[in-house]
Amino acid sequence: MRVLFFAHLKDLTGCGETELDCAGVDADGLWAALLERFPQLAPYRPTVRLARNAQYAAPGTRFEPGDEVALIPPVSGG
Repeated sequence: MRVLFFAHLKDLTGCGETELDCAGVDADGLWAALLERFPQLAPYRPTVRLARNAQYAAPGTRFEPGDEVALIPPVSGG
């Protein structure tokens, strides 16, 4: 699956996107795979939203190999 990083997450990971090879995982499984590759994301997990194929992912969402997943950090405006 294609994983996209935005804002400061892009800086933390050193890339705007990556490919993950994990099939049929839920959000916890996806986070486990992400943190294995990018442990520096751990402090941001509580505040980052996951989106699957341009839709915010519900807690029970299953992520499949062909999905595009975005990690969306909180946004502040002003």
